[in-house]
Amino acid sequence: MENKLYVTSSPHFRSEDSIERIMLDVVIALMPALIAGIIIFGIRALFITVLCIVFSIATEAVIQILTHKDVTINDFSAVVTGILLAFNLPVSIPWWIAAIGSIFAIAIVKQVFGGLGYNFMNPALAARAFLLASWPVPMSRFTVDGIASATPLAIIKGTESSCELPSLFNMFIGLRGGTIGEVSILALLIGAAYLLKRKVITLRIPLSYILTVAILTWVLGKNGLFTGDPLYHIMSGGLILGAFFMATDYTTSPVTPKGQIIFGIGCGVFTSIIRLYGGYPEGVSYSILLMNIATPLIDRYTTPKVFGEVKTNE
Repeated sequence: MENKLYVTSSPHFRSEDSIERIMLDVVIALMPALIAGIIIFGIRALFITVLCIVFSIATEAVIQILTHKDVTINDFSAVVTGILLAFNLPVSIPWWIAAIGSIFAIAIVKQVFGGLGYNFMNPALAARAFLLASWPVPMSRFTVDGIASATPLAIIKGTESSCELPSLFNMFIGLRGGTIGEVSILALLIGAAYLLKRKVITLRIPLSYILTVAILTWVLGKNGLFTGDPLYHIMSGGLILGAFFMATDYTTSPVTPKGQIIFGIGCGVFTSIIRLYGGYPEGVSYSILLMNIATPLIDRYTTPKVFGEVKTNE
């Protein structure tokens, strides 16, 4: 007889909507950032995004056919993974690296563990981490005509001292170096507002995540205590993209409200540590992945005890 281990408390479903409806809402919410990416970086941003979607869908379908499982590509989850992976890539990335990332996200991170609902890490972020470790130079090249090749975080970190920081307004609308989907804060906030309106996500994880980064980067400033600029850290890198669209992933984040706040704070702490003291200027991906691993433990200690439950001695 097969035994299944559930690592989170009920309810395991957090919305009355179907998986297809939830994933479609996420796709819709990502469209403003995609449009902004195409306007800022050009038609190649669309090419990379479509390529990631196609390879994600194809990989999922092939694996499910080979393993004699129901083909579930119509639930839009592979589409979401493809878009989010593309959003985490520079527009200059070679197409074959984007394709490998898509295959890795679906085949290794998602399907090996049983498919949607069983993976313990966000597939798009795990694929980004894999690609960054395997091909660090093309994954860190942001040279595009009309756009600064250095990201604001690299400038703040001091690795690109010859460049000037863009204005907060330019960072807000997306005129800065970065990956396809992270640059326009305005577009991302429009999408986030849609998800909040549809009640697909709550503010617990994003708000606790962003506030933690703001507080720590302000207190632990480069020139001494309380000298940091939290606004630049909030609008730099992939913080907004990660906080609203990846840290809130149902499968890899805690179920309980208290657990979600702890999760967000943990993401913020790790992101700040990596940004301020690590060797790499950005820490969003690794921070969320680390907290993904901690999610079962967080749920275990934040799940309310059942009234009348008898504790057994082991």
